[in-house]
Amino acid sequence: MSVYQALTPELILDAVESASGLRCDGRLQALNSYENRVYQLWLDDGGPADAIPVVAKFYRPQRWSSAAIQEEQDFATELAARELPVVAPLAFNGRTLHEHGGFQFALTPRRGGRTPELDDPETLQWMGRFIARIHAVGQVKPFTQRPTLDIESFAYEPVQFVLDGDFVPDDLYDTYASVAEDVVERIERRWEAAGAARQIRLHGDCHAGNVLWTDDGPHFVDLDDARMGPAVQDLWMCLSGERKAQQAQLLRLLEGYCEFREFDANELMLVEALRTLRMVHYAGWLARRWDDPAFPASFPFFNTQRYWQDHILALREQSAVLDEPPLQWRG
Repeated sequence: MSVYQALTPELILDAVESASGLRCDGRLQALNSYENRVYQLWLDDGGPADAIPVVAKFYRPQRWSSAAIQEEQDFATELAARELPVVAPLAFNGRTLHEHGGFQFALTPRRGGRTPELDDPETLQWMGRFIARIHAVGQVKPFTQRPTLDIESFAYEPVQFVLDGDFVPDDLYDTYASVAEDVVERIERRWEAAGAARQIRLHGDCHAGNVLWTDDGPHFVDLDDARMGPAVQDLWMCLSGERKAQQAQLLRLLEGYCEFREFDANELMLVEALRTLRMVHYAGWLARRWDDPAFPASFPFFNTQRYWQDHILALREQSAVLDEPPLQWRG
């Protein structure tokens, strides 16, 4: 049974009206989201202009505490107050986190845009500048309610959850367990080699899909995975392709980044470790959400022989990459 079964269109409209004090005009459009439920609605403020489009995000129940959600929203508000292009929650009666019918939710302005072209050098420099400005604010104080990006929660826990559940085919079970153990050991060695990287508040999931690009630059959205961690976590997802291409992309990205904040080159030791953690965590995330009917419908390839064969192969390839020297930056 889905945790969102009770989230009917009527409840959604009632929730938004109760929080905003404005009437919805009845239009409701579901937007792409798996972890939460996100909708575009239109509010009628009684004025002569057209109804105002807003986005309502209903948080997955029991995923975060109220304090952790509020801390995410406060971070977004803090960034927006510093004139950073982050889509922050709207405040109604002094509140950004609302509750109705057993669901917690937030309302944000609607922002349009396209996916950034990360193969464009100027776009990479632009991204680097804005990520650095986000980090300059993020380093001012720590999160106290949100988690830290670590090997335990991104590797050991998801691997164990997969192994304890009925997800990996019997003939691949021992192979997956062995390959996962090997790759996590290599991640740990990389972590040790990087030294004590400074932990700051991060966007946490700064991939191209969470950036809306316009002629005026980016809008960063969805801080749902905001957490403490090393700065490079918000940078490595801008890199793709073969090593030579990634090296060129990194130079452009950090040229922009270092205009606003220093970058610790030791953190480059973590790039492939973080990429591998994301792969391991993703499999565990799908496994944890498999009882939500939306997931089998959206990810039919998961929990199949082919999926686990491909996943094991990808982890083996990452094991080899983790033995290679890190990308270089001299600043």
